[in-house]
Amino acid sequence: MFKAIYPAVLGLSLLAGCSMAPEYQRPASPVASSYPDASPQAETGSEALPQWRSFYPHQELQHLIQLALQHNRDLRVSELNTERVRAYYRIQNAARLPTLNATASDTRARTPADLSYTGESGISDTYAVGLQMPAYELDFFGRILSLKDQALQQYLATEEAERSAEISLVAAVANQYHQLVALKEQAKLAGEAMTSAKRAYDINQDSFDAGVGTELDLKTAEAQYQAYRASQLAYLDQVNQAQNALVWLVGSELPTLAADSSLLQREHAPVDLPVGLPSELLTRRPDIRAAEHTLKAANANIGAARAAFFPSVRLTAFGGTASAELSDLFKSGSAQWSFTPQITLPIFTGGRNKANLEVANVEQRIELAQYERAIQTAFREVADALAVSRTIDQRIDAQSARVAAAQRRSTLSNQRFDAGVDSYLPVLLAQQELFSAQRDLVQAKLTKLNNQSALFAALGGGLKSNF
Repeated sequence: MFKAIYPAVLGLSLLAGCSMAPEYQRPASPVASSYPDASPQAETGSEALPQWRSFYPHQELQHLIQLALQHNRDLRVSELNTERVRAYYRIQNAARLPTLNATASDTRARTPADLSYTGESGISDTYAVGLQMPAYELDFFGRILSLKDQALQQYLATEEAERSAEISLVAAVANQYHQLVALKEQAKLAGEAMTSAKRAYDINQDSFDAGVGTELDLKTAEAQYQAYRASQLAYLDQVNQAQNALVWLVGSELPTLAADSSLLQREHAPVDLPVGLPSELLTRRPDIRAAEHTLKAANANIGAARAAFFPSVRLTAFGGTASAELSDLFKSGSAQWSFTPQITLPIFTGGRNKANLEVANVEQRIELAQYERAIQTAFREVADALAVSRTIDQRIDAQSARVAAAQRRSTLSNQRFDAGVDSYLPVLLAQQELFSAQRDLVQAKLTKLNNQSALFAALGGGLKSNF
Protein backbone atom coordinates (compact mmCIF):
# COMPACT_ATOMS: atom_id res chain seq x y z
CA MET A 1 0.00 0.00 0.00
CA PHE A 2 2.77 2.39 0.94
CA LYS A 3 4.40 1.80 -2.44
CA ALA A 4 1.34 3.37 -4.03
CA ILE A 5 1.09 6.23 -1.53
CA TYR A 6 4.66 7.49 -1.80
CA PRO A 7 4.70 8.00 -5.60
CA ALA A 8 1.35 9.76 -5.33
CA VAL A 9 2.72 12.11 -2.65
CA LEU A 10 5.81 12.72 -4.72
CA GLY A 11 3.65 13.58 -7.72
CA LEU A 12 1.59 16.02 -5.64
CA SER A 13 4.77 17.66 -4.38
CA LEU A 14 5.89 18.27 -7.95
CA LEU A 15 2.51 19.70 -8.96
CA ALA A 16 2.37 21.99 -5.94
CA GLY A 17 4.39 25.16 -5.51
CA CYS A 18 2.97 28.02 -7.54
CA SER A 19 5.05 30.87 -6.13
CA MET A 20 3.25 33.88 -4.67
CA ALA A 21 6.38 36.02 -4.83
CA PRO A 22 6.04 39.19 -6.93
CA GLU A 23 7.52 38.92 -10.40
CA TYR A 24 11.08 40.22 -10.31
CA GLN A 25 12.08 42.98 -12.68
CA ARG A 26 15.53 44.50 -12.61
CA PRO A 27 15.26 48.12 -11.36
CA ALA A 28 16.30 50.94 -13.61
CA SER A 29 19.92 52.01 -13.24
CA PRO A 30 20.15 55.09 -10.96
CA VAL A 31 23.19 56.54 -12.79
CA ALA A 32 23.88 58.36 -16.04
CA SER A 33 24.26 56.43 -19.28
CA SER A 34 27.90 57.50 -19.64
CA TYR A 35 30.80 58.55 -17.42
CA PRO A 36 31.58 62.27 -16.96
CA ASP A 37 33.90 63.55 -19.70
CA ALA A 38 34.66 60.01 -20.85
CA SER A 39 36.23 59.73 -24.28
CA PRO A 40 34.37 57.75 -26.97
CA GLN A 41 37.43 55.49 -27.22
CA ALA A 42 37.12 54.56 -23.53
CA GLU A 43 33.44 53.67 -23.75
CA THR A 44 33.79 50.94 -26.32
CA GLY A 45 32.02 47.60 -26.50
CA SER A 46 31.84 44.97 -23.78
CA GLU A 47 35.32 43.56 -24.27
CA ALA A 48 36.77 41.20 -21.68
CA LEU A 49 39.06 42.68 -19.08
CA PRO A 50 42.63 41.35 -19.03
CA GLN A 51 43.54 38.73 -16.47
CA TRP A 52 45.25 40.05 -13.37
CA ARG A 53 48.49 38.31 -14.32
CA SER A 54 48.51 40.30 -17.55
CA PHE A 55 47.57 43.49 -15.76
CA TYR A 56 50.31 43.07 -13.14
CA PRO A 57 53.27 41.70 -15.13
CA HIS A 58 55.84 42.25 -12.35
CA GLN A 59 56.83 38.73 -11.25
CA GLU A 60 57.48 39.61 -7.61
CA LEU A 61 54.07 41.24 -7.33
CA GLN A 62 52.41 38.26 -9.02
CA HIS A 63 53.99 35.96 -6.46
CA LEU A 64 52.71 38.09 -3.58
CA ILE A 65 49.17 38.16 -5.00
CA GLN A 66 49.18 34.40 -5.40
CA LEU A 67 50.32 33.96 -1.80
CA ALA A 68 47.57 36.30 -0.60
CA LEU A 69 44.90 34.38 -2.51
CA GLN A 70 46.07 31.23 -0.75
CA HIS A 71 46.68 32.52 2.78
CA ASN A 72 44.72 35.71 3.45
CA ARG A 73 42.43 35.01 6.42
CA ASP A 74 39.66 37.43 5.46
CA LEU A 75 39.38 35.73 2.08
CA ARG A 76 39.36 32.34 3.77
CA VAL A 77 36.46 33.44 5.99
CA SER A 78 34.61 34.62 2.88
CA GLU A 79 35.15 31.24 1.21
CA LEU A 80 33.92 29.38 4.30
CA ASN A 81 30.84 31.61 4.46
CA THR A 82 30.07 30.61 0.88
CA GLU A 83 30.35 26.92 1.79
CA ARG A 84 28.08 27.43 4.80
CA VAL A 85 25.36 29.23 2.82
CA ARG A 86 25.61 26.57 0.10
CA ALA A 87 24.85 23.93 2.77
CA TYR A 88 21.90 26.01 4.02
CA TYR A 89 20.53 26.09 0.50
CA ARG A 90 20.80 22.32 0.19
CA ILE A 91 18.92 21.94 3.48
CA GLN A 92 16.13 24.24 2.33
CA ASN A 93 15.95 22.59 -1.08
CA ALA A 94 15.55 19.17 0.57
CA ALA A 95 12.34 20.40 2.27
CA ARG A 96 10.56 20.28 -1.10
CA LEU A 97 10.62 16.46 -1.11
CA PRO A 98 9.02 14.11 1.43
CA THR A 99 11.19 12.32 3.97
CA LEU A 100 11.09 8.52 4.22
CA ASN A 101 12.36 6.74 7.34
CA ALA A 102 12.70 3.06 8.17
CA THR A 103 11.25 2.37 11.61
CA ALA A 104 11.11 -0.56 14.02
CA SER A 105 9.29 -0.44 17.34
CA ASP A 106 8.30 -2.60 20.27
CA THR A 107 5.42 -1.37 22.43
CA ARG A 108 4.82 -3.12 25.75
CA ALA A 109 1.76 -2.04 27.78
CA ARG A 110 -0.21 -3.21 30.83
CA THR A 111 -4.00 -2.97 30.72
CA PRO A 112 -5.80 -2.78 34.12
CA ALA A 113 -8.65 -5.21 34.84
CA ASP A 114 -11.44 -2.63 34.70
CA LEU A 115 -10.37 -1.60 31.20
CA SER A 116 -9.81 -5.11 29.88
CA TYR A 117 -12.41 -6.89 27.76
CA THR A 118 -11.76 -10.07 29.76
CA GLY A 119 -12.08 -8.39 33.14
CA GLU A 120 -8.50 -9.34 33.98
CA SER A 121 -5.37 -7.24 33.85
CA GLY A 122 -2.78 -8.17 31.28
CA ILE A 123 0.40 -7.19 29.49
CA SER A 124 0.46 -6.88 25.71
CA ASP A 125 3.26 -6.52 23.17
CA THR A 126 3.10 -4.89 19.77
CA TYR A 127 5.94 -5.20 17.27
CA ALA A 128 6.00 -3.07 14.14
CA VAL A 129 8.43 -2.67 11.22
CA GLY A 130 7.91 -0.45 8.19
CA LEU A 131 8.49 2.79 6.36
CA GLN A 132 7.27 6.08 7.76
CA MET A 133 6.78 9.46 6.14
CA PRO A 134 6.77 12.21 8.79
CA ALA A 135 4.50 15.22 8.39
CA TYR A 136 5.16 16.51 4.88
CA GLU A 137 3.80 19.84 3.67
CA LEU A 138 2.26 19.97 0.22
CA ASP A 139 3.44 23.32 -1.12
CA PHE A 140 0.23 24.37 -2.89
CA PHE A 141 0.86 28.07 -2.27
CA GLY A 142 4.62 28.13 -2.83
CA ARG A 143 5.81 28.82 0.72
CA ILE A 144 8.58 26.20 0.61
CA LEU A 145 9.39 27.07 -2.99
CA SER A 146 9.81 30.74 -2.02
CA LEU A 147 12.04 29.80 0.91
CA LYS A 148 14.11 27.63 -1.43
CA ASP A 149 14.44 30.51 -3.91
CA GLN A 150 15.42 32.83 -1.09
CA ALA A 151 18.14 30.41 0.08
CA LEU A 152 19.41 30.04 -3.49
CA GLN A 153 19.70 33.79 -4.00
CA GLN A 154 21.44 34.18 -0.65
CA TYR A 155 23.95 31.53 -1.67
CA LEU A 156 24.56 33.23 -5.03
CA ALA A 157 24.97 36.58 -3.26
CA THR A 158 27.55 35.08 -0.91
CA GLU A 159 29.40 33.54 -3.83
CA GLU A 160 29.55 36.93 -5.56
CA ALA A 161 30.68 38.54 -2.31
CA GLU A 162 33.58 36.09 -2.23
CA ARG A 163 34.59 37.12 -5.75
CA SER A 164 34.35 40.78 -4.75
CA ALA A 165 36.64 40.05 -1.80
CA GLU A 166 39.15 38.46 -4.18
CA ILE A 167 39.15 41.55 -6.41
CA SER A 168 39.65 43.82 -3.42
CA LEU A 169 42.48 41.65 -2.13
CA VAL A 170 44.32 41.63 -5.47
CA ALA A 171 44.11 45.44 -5.68
CA ALA A 172 45.08 45.88 -2.01
CA VAL A 173 48.20 43.71 -2.36
CA ALA A 174 49.23 45.57 -5.53
CA ASN A 175 48.71 48.97 -3.91
CA GLN A 176 50.60 47.99 -0.77
CA TYR A 177 53.48 46.63 -2.83
CA HIS A 178 53.60 49.83 -4.88
CA GLN A 179 53.56 51.82 -1.63
CA LEU A 180 56.51 49.81 -0.34
CA VAL A 181 58.46 50.46 -3.55
CA ALA A 182 57.70 54.19 -3.37
CA LEU A 183 58.72 54.44 0.28
CA LYS A 184 62.01 52.68 -0.42
CA GLU A 185 62.67 55.09 -3.27
CA GLN A 186 61.84 58.10 -1.08
CA ALA A 187 64.09 56.77 1.69
CA LYS A 188 66.84 56.42 -0.90
CA LEU A 189 66.32 60.02 -2.05
CA ALA A 190 66.39 61.21 1.55
CA GLY A 191 69.64 59.32 2.05
CA GLU A 192 71.21 60.91 -1.02
CA ALA A 193 70.06 64.37 0.14
CA MET A 194 71.48 63.67 3.60
CA THR A 195 74.84 62.67 2.11
CA SER A 196 74.93 65.84 0.03
CA ALA A 197 73.96 67.95 3.04
CA LYS A 198 76.69 66.27 5.12
CA ARG A 199 79.32 67.20 2.55
CA ALA A 200 78.05 70.80 2.57
CA TYR A 201 78.13 70.81 6.36
CA ASP A 202 81.73 69.55 6.38
CA ILE A 203 82.72 72.28 3.91
CA ASN A 204 81.08 74.94 6.07
CA GLN A 205 82.77 73.51 9.14
CA ASP A 206 86.16 73.76 7.48
CA SER A 207 85.43 77.32 6.37
CA PHE A 208 84.28 78.29 9.85
CA ASP A 209 87.35 76.72 11.46
CA ALA A 210 89.53 78.62 9.01
CA GLY A 211 87.83 81.88 9.95
CA VAL A 212 86.38 82.34 6.47
CA GLY A 213 82.81 81.12 6.89
CA THR A 214 80.17 82.37 9.27
CA GLU A 215 78.51 80.53 12.10
CA LEU A 216 75.15 81.27 10.46
CA ASP A 217 76.12 79.30 7.36
CA LEU A 218 77.51 76.50 9.53
CA LYS A 219 74.35 76.13 11.61
CA THR A 220 72.18 76.43 8.52
CA ALA A 221 74.08 73.54 6.92
CA GLU A 222 73.88 71.52 10.13
CA ALA A 223 70.11 72.03 10.40
CA GLN A 224 69.74 70.97 6.77
CA TYR A 225 71.76 67.82 7.36
CA GLN A 226 69.79 66.87 10.49
CA ALA A 227 66.48 67.50 8.71
CA TYR A 228 67.39 65.09 5.90
CA ARG A 229 68.67 62.58 8.45
CA ALA A 230 65.38 62.69 10.35
CA SER A 231 63.46 62.43 7.06
CA GLN A 232 65.37 59.31 6.03
CA LEU A 233 64.77 57.67 9.41
CA ALA A 234 61.05 58.47 9.13
CA TYR A 235 60.90 56.88 5.68
CA LEU A 236 62.73 53.79 6.95
CA ASP A 237 60.10 53.47 9.69
CA GLN A 238 57.37 53.71 7.06
CA VAL A 239 59.13 51.08 4.96
CA ASN A 240 59.04 48.65 7.89
CA GLN A 241 55.37 49.45 8.53
CA ALA A 242 54.57 48.92 4.84
CA GLN A 243 56.25 45.53 4.96
CA ASN A 244 54.22 44.63 8.06
CA ALA A 245 51.03 45.64 6.28
CA LEU A 246 52.04 43.49 3.31
CA VAL A 247 52.63 40.52 5.62
CA TRP A 248 49.15 41.00 7.06
CA LEU A 249 47.56 41.12 3.60
CA VAL A 250 49.47 38.12 2.29
CA GLY A 251 48.77 36.11 5.44
CA SER A 252 52.15 34.39 5.52
CA GLU A 253 55.84 35.15 5.76
CA LEU A 254 57.07 37.27 2.89
CA PRO A 255 59.70 36.00 0.48
CA THR A 256 62.86 38.06 0.12
CA LEU A 257 61.71 41.18 -1.74
CA ALA A 258 63.74 43.15 -4.22
CA ALA A 259 61.03 45.83 -4.49
CA ASP A 260 63.43 48.16 -6.25
CA SER A 261 62.52 51.43 -7.86
CA SER A 262 62.53 50.03 -11.40
CA LEU A 263 58.75 49.68 -11.10
CA LEU A 264 58.54 53.46 -10.68
CA GLN A 265 61.37 54.48 -12.97
CA ARG A 266 60.30 52.64 -16.10
CA GLU A 267 57.97 54.41 -18.48
CA HIS A 268 54.43 53.11 -18.02
CA ALA A 269 52.29 53.22 -21.12
CA PRO A 270 48.63 54.03 -20.42
CA VAL A 271 46.67 50.86 -19.70
CA ASP A 272 43.96 50.46 -22.31
CA LEU A 273 41.11 48.98 -20.31
CA PRO A 274 37.76 48.44 -22.05
CA VAL A 275 35.82 50.78 -19.78
CA GLY A 276 32.52 50.30 -21.57
CA LEU A 277 29.26 51.88 -20.49
CA PRO A 278 28.02 52.11 -16.88
CA SER A 279 25.36 49.47 -17.66
CA GLU A 280 28.13 46.91 -18.13
CA LEU A 281 29.05 47.25 -14.46
CA LEU A 282 25.88 45.26 -13.68
CA THR A 283 27.50 42.15 -15.14
CA ARG A 284 31.15 42.93 -14.47
CA ARG A 285 31.05 43.90 -10.80
CA PRO A 286 30.42 40.98 -8.43
CA ASP A 287 29.39 43.31 -5.60
CA ILE A 288 26.54 44.63 -7.78
CA ARG A 289 25.54 41.09 -8.72
CA ALA A 290 25.61 40.17 -5.02
CA ALA A 291 23.32 43.10 -4.20
CA GLU A 292 20.91 42.01 -6.94
CA HIS A 293 20.83 38.42 -5.66
CA THR A 294 20.09 39.76 -2.19
CA LEU A 295 17.25 41.83 -3.68
CA LYS A 296 15.89 38.70 -5.36
CA ALA A 297 16.09 36.86 -2.03
CA ALA A 298 14.02 39.57 -0.38
CA ASN A 299 11.57 39.33 -3.26
CA ALA A 300 11.20 35.57 -2.69
CA ASN A 301 10.71 36.13 1.03
CA ILE A 302 7.59 38.17 0.23
CA GLY A 303 6.16 35.07 -1.46
CA ALA A 304 6.77 32.99 1.67
CA ALA A 305 5.13 35.66 3.83
CA ARG A 306 2.08 35.80 1.53
CA ALA A 307 1.71 32.00 1.54
CA ALA A 308 1.42 32.03 5.34
CA PHE A 309 -2.11 33.49 4.98
CA PHE A 310 -3.35 30.36 3.16
CA PRO A 311 -4.06 26.82 4.38
CA SER A 312 -1.20 24.38 4.79
CA VAL A 313 -1.66 20.68 3.97
CA ARG A 314 0.52 18.09 5.68
CA LEU A 315 0.63 14.35 5.14
CA THR A 316 1.77 11.62 7.50
CA ALA A 317 1.92 7.98 6.37
CA PHE A 318 3.15 4.59 7.54
CA GLY A 319 3.35 1.24 5.79
CA GLY A 320 4.74 -2.04 7.12
CA THR A 321 3.90 -5.00 9.30
CA ALA A 322 2.73 -5.29 12.91
CA SER A 323 2.12 -8.23 15.23
CA ALA A 324 1.64 -9.07 18.88
CA GLU A 325 4.36 -11.71 18.59
CA LEU A 326 7.79 -11.06 17.19
CA SER A 327 7.75 -14.42 15.42
CA ASP A 328 4.53 -13.49 13.59
CA LEU A 329 5.80 -10.11 12.41
CA PHE A 330 6.33 -11.10 8.79
CA LYS A 331 3.57 -13.67 8.43
CA SER A 332 0.68 -13.31 6.02
CA GLY A 333 -1.99 -10.90 7.22
CA SER A 334 0.34 -8.76 9.37
CA ALA A 335 0.40 -5.81 6.96
CA GLN A 336 -0.39 -2.42 8.46
CA TRP A 337 -0.67 1.05 6.97
CA SER A 338 -1.92 4.49 7.89
CA PHE A 339 -2.42 7.67 5.91
CA THR A 340 -3.17 10.93 7.76
CA PRO A 341 -3.72 14.12 5.78
CA GLN A 342 -4.07 17.31 7.83
CA ILE A 343 -5.12 20.78 6.73
CA THR A 344 -4.47 23.86 8.84
CA LEU A 345 -6.14 27.19 8.15
CA PRO A 346 -4.90 30.26 10.06
CA ILE A 347 -7.88 31.91 11.76
CA PHE A 348 -6.35 34.11 14.44
CA THR A 349 -2.61 34.78 14.72
CA GLY A 350 -2.63 38.05 16.57
CA GLY A 351 -1.52 39.92 13.45
CA ARG A 352 1.70 37.88 13.17
CA ASN A 353 1.27 36.96 9.51
CA LYS A 354 0.37 40.52 8.54
CA ALA A 355 3.39 41.87 10.42
CA ASN A 356 5.68 39.28 8.78
CA LEU A 357 4.45 40.35 5.34
CA GLU A 358 5.02 44.00 6.23
CA VAL A 359 8.56 43.17 7.37
CA ALA A 360 9.22 41.28 4.13
CA ASN A 361 8.03 44.24 2.05
CA VAL A 362 10.17 46.69 4.01
CA GLU A 363 13.22 44.42 3.69
CA GLN A 364 12.65 44.26 -0.07
CA ARG A 365 12.66 48.06 -0.26
CA ILE A 366 15.82 48.19 1.86
CA GLU A 367 17.60 45.76 -0.48
CA LEU A 368 16.41 47.79 -3.46
CA ALA A 369 18.07 50.88 -1.98
CA GLN A 370 21.22 48.84 -1.24
CA TYR A 371 21.29 47.62 -4.84
CA GLU A 372 20.94 51.14 -6.22
CA ARG A 373 23.64 52.36 -3.84
CA ALA A 374 26.01 49.61 -5.03
CA ILE A 375 25.52 50.80 -8.62
CA GLN A 376 26.09 54.43 -7.66
CA THR A 377 29.24 53.51 -5.71
CA ALA A 378 30.60 51.55 -8.67
CA PHE A 379 29.82 54.44 -11.04
CA ARG A 380 31.65 56.89 -8.80
CA GLU A 381 34.70 54.63 -8.41
CA VAL A 382 35.07 54.27 -12.17
CA ALA A 383 34.44 57.98 -12.77
CA ASP A 384 37.01 58.96 -10.12
CA ALA A 385 39.64 56.65 -11.61
CA LEU A 386 38.95 57.98 -15.11
CA ALA A 387 39.26 61.56 -13.81
CA VAL A 388 42.74 60.85 -12.44
CA SER A 389 43.83 58.93 -15.54
CA ARG A 390 43.04 61.92 -17.77
CA THR A 391 45.67 64.15 -16.10
CA ILE A 392 48.14 61.87 -14.32
CA ASP A 393 50.55 61.60 -17.25
CA GLN A 394 50.63 65.37 -17.57
CA ARG A 395 51.29 65.63 -13.83
CA ILE A 396 54.20 63.19 -14.14
CA ASP A 397 55.60 65.20 -17.07
CA ALA A 398 55.31 68.40 -15.06
CA GLN A 399 57.02 66.84 -12.04
CA SER A 400 59.78 65.44 -14.25
CA ALA A 401 60.40 68.89 -15.70
CA ARG A 402 60.40 70.32 -12.17
CA VAL A 403 63.04 67.79 -11.09
CA ALA A 404 65.22 68.65 -14.07
CA ALA A 405 64.94 72.37 -13.31
CA ALA A 406 65.62 71.82 -9.62
CA GLN A 407 68.64 69.68 -10.46
CA ARG A 408 70.07 72.41 -12.66
CA ARG A 409 69.33 75.04 -10.01
CA SER A 410 71.14 72.98 -7.39
CA THR A 411 74.18 72.61 -9.65
CA LEU A 412 74.33 76.33 -10.37
CA SER A 413 73.85 77.25 -6.69
CA ASN A 414 76.71 75.00 -5.64
CA GLN A 415 78.97 76.47 -8.32
CA ARG A 416 78.24 80.03 -7.16
CA PHE A 417 78.78 79.06 -3.53
CA ASP A 418 82.09 77.35 -4.32
CA ALA A 419 83.16 80.45 -6.25
CA GLY A 420 82.33 82.65 -3.27
CA VAL A 421 79.70 84.59 -5.17
CA ASP A 422 76.70 83.63 -2.99
CA SER A 423 76.18 82.60 0.59
CA TYR A 424 75.07 79.13 1.55
CA LEU A 425 71.38 80.07 1.68
CA PRO A 426 70.73 79.67 -2.10
CA VAL A 427 72.38 76.23 -1.92
CA LEU A 428 70.12 75.22 0.95
CA LEU A 429 66.99 76.40 -0.84
CA ALA A 430 68.02 74.63 -4.05
CA GLN A 431 68.62 71.36 -2.19
CA GLN A 432 65.25 71.60 -0.49
CA GLU A 433 63.50 72.22 -3.80
CA LEU A 434 65.30 69.30 -5.47
CA PHE A 435 64.40 66.85 -2.70
CA SER A 436 60.78 68.05 -2.68
CA ALA A 437 60.53 67.73 -6.48
CA GLN A 438 62.05 64.23 -6.49
CA ARG A 439 59.73 63.12 -3.69
CA ASP A 440 56.65 64.51 -5.44
CA LEU A 441 57.66 62.80 -8.70
CA VAL A 442 57.79 59.45 -6.91
CA GLN A 443 54.37 60.17 -5.39
CA ALA A 444 52.93 61.05 -8.81
CA LYS A 445 54.17 57.78 -10.29
CA LEU A 446 52.73 55.92 -7.30
CA THR A 447 49.40 57.69 -7.86
CA LYS A 448 49.36 56.46 -11.46
CA LEU A 449 50.05 52.85 -10.47
CA ASN A 450 47.41 52.89 -7.74
CA ASN A 451 44.88 54.60 -10.00
CA GLN A 452 45.38 51.93 -12.65
CA SER A 453 44.68 49.29 -9.99
CA ALA A 454 41.65 51.22 -8.79
CA LEU A 455 40.20 51.39 -12.30
CA PHE A 456 40.89 47.69 -12.91
CA ALA A 457 39.11 46.76 -9.66
CA ALA A 458 36.28 49.27 -10.21
CA LEU A 459 35.50 47.69 -13.57
CA GLY A 460 35.30 44.24 -11.97
CA GLY A 461 38.71 42.94 -13.04
CA GLY A 462 40.52 40.05 -11.40
CA LEU A 463 37.63 37.61 -11.13
CA LYS A 464 38.18 34.12 -9.79
CA SER A 465 38.15 32.68 -13.30
CA ASN A 466 41.27 34.73 -13.95
CA PHE A 467 43.23 33.20 -11.08
